[in-house]
Amino acid sequence: MPATDLRPTPEAEIIFKKWIAHLNDEFTRHEGYDRRAEIVRDELHQIVLGRPHGGRLNSTLMTELPMNVLIESLDPRNLTFEAELLPEVDAARYYPRKPLLFFWEAFDRSPLGLNHWLGKRFRCMLARHIFASAGKGLELCSGIRMTFGYNITAEDSTVIRRGVVLDDRQPLTLRGEITAK
Repeated sequence: MPATDLRPTPEAEIIFKKWIAHLNDEFTRHEGYDRRAEIVRDELHQIVLGRPHGGRLNSTLMTELPMNVLIESLDPRNLTFEAELLPEVDAARYYPRKPLLFFWEAFDRSPLGLNHWLGKRFRCMLARHIFASAGKGLELCSGIRMTFGYNITAEDSTVIRRGVVLDDRQPLTLRGEITAK
């Protein structure tokens, strides 16, 4: 494949787009914290462990504790982000977005996050559920971090490069190309 052809194979493109559309439908249909957390947990379970979530954990065997810690850590309800400790957090706006913020970061740290074609589309889908507004032609590279997400407005054709930290404790409007300093 030539270096200029950045598209995946036609079969992979169909699968990638179908997965993103499915997630978009789920996050549109389910806007509550707990249901979104369950969706994210189930997706990460498959991405990280390669099998569906389910079954009871055996917490009595010491040899299974590390796996149990990993499994429980794939559920956004079992972690605390720094944003939750900030006095400016609007809990009603933040908590429905928290599972999506976790999914964004976990995706970027997974092998899937290395796929720029998929990652760009995945992050844009999530941004439409996290940001106050996400314009057309938005491009989001890996490793972007944000405080709350709900205070971000990304205008049309905005490009946010790798490693950018968006401190959106106050409303933040983004335009043009944003790079890490």
